Amino acid sequence: MDIRIEKTENAIKNAFLEIRARKPLEKITVKELCACAQINKSTFYAHYQDIYALSEKLEQEIVNSILKTMVSRQKYSVKNSDIFVRDLYMACLANSSLINIVFSGKNQSRLADCLEKEVKALIWKKYPQYREDIEKNIMLSYGIYGTFYVYLNNQNVDPEILIRVSEKIVKRLSPLYDQEAEE
Repeated sequence: MDIRIEKTENAIKNAFLEIRARKPLEKITVKELCACAQINKSTFYAHYQDIYALSEKLEQEIVNSILKTMVSRQKYSVKNSDIFVRDLYMACLANSSLINIVFSGKNQSRLADCLEKEVKALIWKKYPQYREDIEKNIMLSYGIYGTFYVYLNNQNVDPEILIRVSEKIVKRLSPLYDQEAEE
């Protein structure tokens, strides 16, 4: 990528994050963002259709970062649900400052929805036989949404406590699930 384009992209994203940290998405204007990024409107529109397209791109970058963190740990598996929950929680924690800005307010649940879609795609790539397995899909949804909302609603709690409790929950559920799968 051309260095000028990269600098402009970074200026736009940084300005957006600065404004988004103090304003809801629907209140941000292109004019305000351009003033903060020190660019003109035509430059903004050369990169993005509107503020929502910029927000969606940043959302996708955060989700990709979470997935990359999980994959780099090389342990993610639906067979080890406690490790899966730990890795997902740690990946969210590693991206918490961006998550708290981009997915704040009305957008909080969007991250859980995006994560469910993308994590399931990641799991299905590794375990294609689970794509049509209703029980595995329900367990995955439970693990993803549960982990996300534990992360979201307990940010002032020691992460090790949250992880330990979440691992206990999924470990207790796993034998029930594994038993059903064997029958």
